[in-house]
Amino acid sequence: MDLAYPLRSDPRRHDGVRPFNVWGLRLFYFLMLVFVAPGAWRVLLNHEGPWDPLHAVAWAVWATYPALAFFALFHPLRWLPLMFFTIGYKTIWLAFVALPLWQAGTMQGSDAQAIAESFLALPLLVLVVPWGYAWKTYVRGAQAG
Repeated sequence: MDLAYPLRSDPRRHDGVRPFNVWGLRLFYFLMLVFVAPGAWRVLLNHEGPWDPLHAVAWAVWATYPALAFFALFHPLRWLPLMFFTIGYKTIWLAFVALPLWQAGTMQGSDAQAIAESFLALPLLVLVVPWGYAWKTYVRGAQAG
């Protein structure tokens, strides 16, 4: 049994991206699908009365992106922009909503506390992204095999 396999790059599969990254991406896509999508769809399907348009957009996004994670389970690198979106919105929310509350000492007990705590896995998301592959494929525009 090769214990180093998940950390080693395999140029024949996944464009040389380490299995650790591929399986880490799959894990987070799975977690999105299982934990985010059902709650968002439940809110959308059970809502009564007129929507506040901004809340409706937020719930629609929270229902859509994790549903797309189903496809990402099978093609984790092809769906990497979904991970960029997730990292991006969580980073922005933490910077613009949670950080000011935390600095003011008003985070504890606020409505934002549970969301901020759920976003604390952000460094793990950043860790599993194969940034070299992302740069080569999405910034430089090299063709992925």
